[in-house]
Amino acid sequence: MRVRFRGILHREALLIPGPAGWGEFSPFPEYDDAEAAPWLAAALEAAGEGYPKPVRTSVPVNGTVPAVAVDRVEGVLARFGAVGTVKVKVAERGQSVAEDLARVAEVRRLLPNAGIRVDANGGWDVPTAVAALEALAEAGLEYAEQPVPDIAGLREVRQELARRDIPVLIAADESVRKETDPLRVAREDAADLIVVKVAPLGGVRRALEIVAAAGLPAVVSSALDTSVGIRAGVALAASLPELPYACGLGTLSLMAGDVAEEPLLPDGGALAVRNVAVSGELLERYAAAPERRQWWLDRLERVYGQLMRGDRTA
Repeated sequence: MRVRFRGILHREALLIPGPAGWGEFSPFPEYDDAEAAPWLAAALEAAGEGYPKPVRTSVPVNGTVPAVAVDRVEGVLARFGAVGTVKVKVAERGQSVAEDLARVAEVRRLLPNAGIRVDANGGWDVPTAVAALEALAEAGLEYAEQPVPDIAGLREVRQELARRDIPVLIAADESVRKETDPLRVAREDAADLIVVKVAPLGGVRRALEIVAAAGLPAVVSSALDTSVGIRAGVALAASLPELPYACGLGTLSLMAGDVAEEPLLPDGGALAVRNVAVSGELLERYAAAPERRQWWLDRLERVYGQLMRGDRTA
């Protein structure tokens, strides 16, 4: 990673070749086998089946500003090129709301006409979220992503913002992809829109089903993927009937390396819908140490067993 993001500086992924192309299996190391199972289903879909027919040839993407100091914001934004929307990370552990406000204000100063959204990754409690979003609303937010950890809290924040006439929409991310029932957040009227990611939802086709059933606007995002994983996100965004928001698929700009000959990087604030050619030379260059490779292969075997047991139960 070029900068620390989600508390990490190195990202690991296991890539799977298949008849339809490459799949990426990259659940974060702390995820247990059950939580990792949909990620493997998504990787097997990509490698074995490929993707649905797209309805558009490119998808708009946002820039992403991690929870960096204000003096680093401009340098981070420069890596994304021309983007019309920026997502700013807030509620980082050990940081204050004042630091969040300063980071967002710097983005607004640098890009006065850009759409700005904030992502708290569930890092606030309800009172802090309401107070922070009331202050952040002055920057003109598109929405606030997962300000609190749970669905009941999201609903409470959303209702309180409405009561105070604070014009900030609430987006659910973890409350979709980490829930056993990804439609509960829509059913309980806890969000204005949902953030969907291919891997944790079990593949492009499954994500399309969830968006259709939720009946809410959807934002397609990624999970710090290589170009292989980003390609899956692009496939989802390109297949949605409507795409009202820029996608969080530009995160490869935060990486110092990749596995593709031509990485899926934004051009003019958009990503083309195209396949990815994985480079053998790059695979060798970034190959994990033998013990980490074995750790991932052992994990793959366990998670595949978990996935098959789940399939048989269904």
